[in-house]
Amino acid sequence: MAHTTREQAPDSANRPLTATPQDHASAAQESRGCLFALSQPPLMLFLTVIGALLLIAGLHDQFLL
Repeated sequence: MAHTTREQAPDSANRPLTATPQDHASAAQESRGCLFALSQPPLMLFLTVIGALLLIAGLHDQFLL
């Protein structure tokens, strides 16, 4: 971000030309994505409770009002 920090961009000659397998492994761990987040138990419990409340409210509105 040379335009905001007023620093010069790194020289492209200092960059490695190919990525090592270790780089791929660390990149795979960092970019797990949304499906990894949905597999977490606290989030799934929260979404289940919210879904159940919406279902109860919908059934109440549909049949009891």
